[in-house]
Amino acid sequence: MVTLLLDSARLEVVLSGTERALARRRQRIIVAREHLAKVQLTDDAWTWLRGVPRPGSIVRGVLAFGTWRFAGAADFVIVRRRHPAVVIDLDGHEEFERIVLTTRHGIELVQALQLEAEAEPAEVTAIVTGAVPIHRPATRRSPRPSPATA
Repeated sequence: MVTLLLDSARLEVVLSGTERALARRRQRIIVAREHLAKVQLTDDAWTWLRGVPRPGSIVRGVLAFGTWRFAGAADFVIVRRRHPAVVIDLDGHEEFERIVLTTRHGIELVQALQLEAEAEPAEVTAIVTGAVPIHRPATRRSPRPSPATA
């Protein structure tokens, strides 16, 4: 799974070995904080893909990894199935215009970007100190049958 590191100057996207192989990319993606234009959360990252993978890998509906090129520009994509994702629009980055990542830590990333970060890189989940309340509907249990009376 992608690891997101954030400090006062930059955001780093660290890929696992499998992700590096499928994305056909060896190095981390480093984005200076001043290049971060907008961060959005989405339930369907597939709608944010534009262009074709070059270099990269795709199994439609299952995974999309790598650099997606379109009309002289490029996005970096790590998308798995229909998991929640974060879409990071960049302004003035030398390599990419957008980064699309499926991650469980999208809310934490948005919160961490709003906080003052330390000088040393840390995972976004470690930066965020407060827990985010998530509303989950209560599940109803069916009543247990009462013991038969004699």
